[in-house]
Amino acid sequence: MTFQFDHFIHFVNSPEKALEAYSALDLHAVEGGRHENHGTFNALSYFGLSYVELIGVFNKTALTDVSDDYSLRKTIVESNFEEGGARIALRSENLLADAERFKKLGLDVVGPTDLSRRRPDGSLLSWQLLFVGKQGEYPELPFFIQWDESDEERLIDLTQRGTIADHPIGDVELSSVGIAVKDISTVAEKWSKYLQLEVGDAFIDDSLNARAQILKLQGGDIVFYEPLGTGKVKDILDTRGEKPFLLELTNDKEEKEIDVFGAIYRFKK
Repeated sequence: MTFQFDHFIHFVNSPEKALEAYSALDLHAVEGGRHENHGTFNALSYFGLSYVELIGVFNKTALTDVSDDYSLRKTIVESNFEEGGARIALRSENLLADAERFKKLGLDVVGPTDLSRRRPDGSLLSWQLLFVGKQGEYPELPFFIQWDESDEERLIDLTQRGTIADHPIGDVELSSVGIAVKDISTVAEKWSKYLQLEVGDAFIDDSLNARAQILKLQGGDIVFYEPLGTGKVKDILDTRGEKPFLLELTNDKEEKEIDVFGAIYRFKK
């Protein structure tokens, strides 16, 4: 079982305004489409095949009527539609095999489930999703996606459509996603076991006043942050709980850290 980072879910009230914010950051982003049955719509920004999904809601009833355990819709509802990082998704080539392995590890498993959305040009995009978890365990585990096209086919298609294109800021890589946690050792050990990921370096992030631990993942590392005292990580835990909150983007032009609709975007050289 080998996973790759697929995408970071950033919940926003208005994907249209998020597109404007991305333009101001010199990042290329495009309108995505609508998940008609789920009441959501999105905008997308790609860094290779790793991407950010800026997801919003056009029909809250479609979400609040859902009680699916571990689903993204449930995450959004339980967050009271508050803007910020919500979940991360990892890419797989065999969700059926993944589901069986997660069951053997004692996790609850929902799916795989077939899903699709209509692109603005009317074409249909399809995939499968798998959700796993254990009641009372936080942060929520990633969910898993298996696209109906190969990575090579998707890269060609997305580039031809202009969904993947050069960023005005230049070459940009999604290097990691940060998740706020209360107990870094326990979470890192569990996620490493569940996801079969190598534990990387540990370090202190002075700007966040937090202890950090890396899990190595192709397409973008997962980094857990545990607060050492007052600071942004503690604020996230106090207000939103154990959730993704930080997106690190490597580029050649500038270093800065900016709040974007409840999430921190950190540009590093």
